Amino acid sequence: MAKDRGAARPWLSSYPPGVPAKIDAGSVGTLVDLFDDSVKRFAERPAVQCFGSLLTYASIGASAEALAAWLATQNVAKGDRVALMMPNVPAYPVAIFGVLLAGCTVVNVNPLYTPRELTAQLNDSGARILLVLENFAHTVAEALPNVSLDRVVVVGPGDCLGLKGRVLGLASRYIKKAVPAYALPGKLGTTFEAVLRQGRALPRKRLPVSPDDLAFLQYTGGTTGVAKAAMLTHRNIMTNVTQSQVWFGVTPQDSQQRVMVTALPLYHIFALTCCFFFFMRIGGCCLLIPNPRDADGFIKTLKANRFTHLSGVNTLFNLLLNHPKIGEVDFSQIEFTIAGGMAIQGPVAAKWKAVAGHAIVEGYGLSETSPVVCVNPAGVTDWTGTIGYPLPSTDVSIRALDGSVAPVGEPGELCVKGPQVMAGYWKRPDETERATTADGYFRTGDVAVQQADGQFKIVDRMKDMILVSGFNVYPNEIEEVLAGHPGILECAVVGAENEETGEMVVAHVVKREDEVTADAIRTYARSQLTGYKVPRKVVFHDSLPKTNVGKVLRRALRDDQPAA
Repeated sequence: MAKDRGAARPWLSSYPPGVPAKIDAGSVGTLVDLFDDSVKRFAERPAVQCFGSLLTYASIGASAEALAAWLATQNVAKGDRVALMMPNVPAYPVAIFGVLLAGCTVVNVNPLYTPRELTAQLNDSGARILLVLENFAHTVAEALPNVSLDRVVVVGPGDCLGLKGRVLGLASRYIKKAVPAYALPGKLGTTFEAVLRQGRALPRKRLPVSPDDLAFLQYTGGTTGVAKAAMLTHRNIMTNVTQSQVWFGVTPQDSQQRVMVTALPLYHIFALTCCFFFFMRIGGCCLLIPNPRDADGFIKTLKANRFTHLSGVNTLFNLLLNHPKIGEVDFSQIEFTIAGGMAIQGPVAAKWKAVAGHAIVEGYGLSETSPVVCVNPAGVTDWTGTIGYPLPSTDVSIRALDGSVAPVGEPGELCVKGPQVMAGYWKRPDETERATTADGYFRTGDVAVQQADGQFKIVDRMKDMILVSGFNVYPNEIEEVLAGHPGILECAVVGAENEETGEMVVAHVVKREDEVTADAIRTYARSQLTGYKVPRKVVFHDSLPKTNVGKVLRRALRDDQPAA
């Protein structure tokens, strides 16, 4: 068993001034407490902005209470699961709090799931009720014969926005040919508008909620294997919100409201905690971006609105930076840009600072950790290339293959212990045990190194490491080098079987310039990488497969290539 590192936490001496070593995780309360406090304190402030309209805290509060009252008429019991399947539309924040107020557990569902994927997640979670944006209700209709749902609530894109929302909904139905609630069999389907209307006429109804009750089933593993659900309690998420708040030193401001550009989907843990709950806690506003892949619409929204914070992943920043009108966006009021989810590449970070005038603040986390484990201080003037320092009350340990603590500077598996770590995997005690060290640390599956001052640097995913003639090759390093080539727009590196070397390096590339050749890319790589790291094969694509958050699916690239 590895020896507990105890007080040997060098990162504490590098903490920003005023940041404590620990927080009191026993007094963080619940997400329902956060809701009650914020609705009371910030009633007239905008909480959500979307489609050019605003929703105040009071408005979200009233609608969430109505949804909770309606859920009570569906005979839900404490802990029952309610699934939410929608992108960043105004009804999503209302739905999240409505479900939590009812004492239920939220099951976040990717709206781009196929009927097979949706069926698997609904059956695994045991969700009784599903709220789905009408644009994706056709998927639900196909899955219905294979799932057990009591009700399906069909949400319109403009729901909660009044008359403007109804007009938006009509236009969307005409363009998208959405499936209306009445098209679902029997009395299964209803609309979100009808639910809120009925709920407002009912007495306020809540079930008691405690910090250790299950708030979310957050499914994870989609980039590496079969999805499984991290069980996140109210305490897990409230702890992470509190840790982040003391780290960044953010308190509510009466004169100048903070606005977070929320382009990552709320069904992803990064946006859920770091954008939505964090900004609800401080009385901020989430500027929701329903479709961040629409670069023209995204840029238009940024140009038209004031914002103080922006969050994203490497591919999202790259998307914005390559838009011809990025220079017209006003970044002057930005306090900081926060990044996570995947490694930020050096060339992207450099371009972002040149365009936006400030450095990207990179952090690290997972669904299983609610999500934030480590993050750089908000005041960094340059991108550090690290994931920063562990948050208060968080211990990080780098472990060698035998479970021993790796020396400083040596790569190993990043393992974490803290009050934000999940309660375990839903109905998978074997997976929970496999992901936990003998001394109680969660094994992340990421390779990292600890620096002398306590910062950590991610090397790569353990499963993505390539073994070339006995040498460890990390795709992140090669991708960062290739990203500096002026003719490359995007790239991803994976391993492939090879008779001579066991595995070989394969670069999958999206060109920026048509004349770029595979030989030119290999020559460029050879100028900065030792021989065994140079891609033996270069494959060109029109686009790379990604998750809806923007992570490149290396697994899909590995599975779609012949051995060589």
